Amino acid sequence: MYLKNAHINITKHSGETVRFDILKLQQSLINSGASERTASHIAEQVSEELYDGISTHRIYTHAHKLLKKHEKNKAARYGLKKSILQLGPTGYPFESFVGELMKHEGFQTEIGNVMPGKCVQHEVDVLAYNDHEVHMMECKFHNRLGYKTDVKVPMYIKSRFEDLVSTWKDDHRFRNKRFQGWVVTNARFTKDAIDFARCSGLNMISWDYPNGHSLKELITKYSLFPITTLTKLSKMNREILLDAGVTLAKTLCETPNKLKEYGIEESKLAKIIEEAEMVCDL
Repeated sequence: MYLKNAHINITKHSGETVRFDILKLQQSLINSGASERTASHIAEQVSEELYDGISTHRIYTHAHKLLKKHEKNKAARYGLKKSILQLGPTGYPFESFVGELMKHEGFQTEIGNVMPGKCVQHEVDVLAYNDHEVHMMECKFHNRLGYKTDVKVPMYIKSRFEDLVSTWKDDHRFRNKRFQGWVVTNARFTKDAIDFARCSGLNMISWDYPNGHSLKELITKYSLFPITTLTKLSKMNREILLDAGVTLAKTLCETPNKLKEYGIEESKLAKIIEEAEMVCDL
């Protein structure tokens, strides 16, 4: 069965054409929490319906619908990349989301601080610090698939970071701490961007980079799924929560009164909380 479509070419969001890999599809389903048996069954079914040139969007949409029939809570996780895109159109909810990730990594965080450098002032999207380190984190949010952050961005962030470090060295709050600059995106980086960051000592996180500490891996590790994974939230209710700084489904599980505070219809509360608990496995 796997051999039948072994030579099917599929079209990525970027327009690039690649060979279909059923094992990659199967692994993406497993990564969302589906059992190996369910993932194998869905991947085989999708494979049977392929045609040359089919888009990856169509493939994964079909797989998502099939997963929803088998394991509804896992289907929400499978749509994670799209859910992150829905944190937009502005970048502020993504900055709050990254701040939450860093809290679970053991840091205190501040969002959107304006801080003086040696030459000019800088708005720091996420300032994350603990007893040993201070991180300046620039967040680059994109609300369309297929986008890649090129080398100009890390070069620009590196210069901002160095301007800030020149004043942080004299700040008593940051004394004897190690400073790190970061670029975090929900998209991907070009090869030149990664090469520059590695050479210059800048840290980077994208959807699938670096291996073991990528955005999707951190989200899964801490069960920090965005509220945009929840199908029971209307678009209007979702926007109300995002505007209020509520970005995590986990927050709704831990503090369900947040929904009441922001005027979510009482008739929907129980279903929203139930779905949030299913998504986070609480």
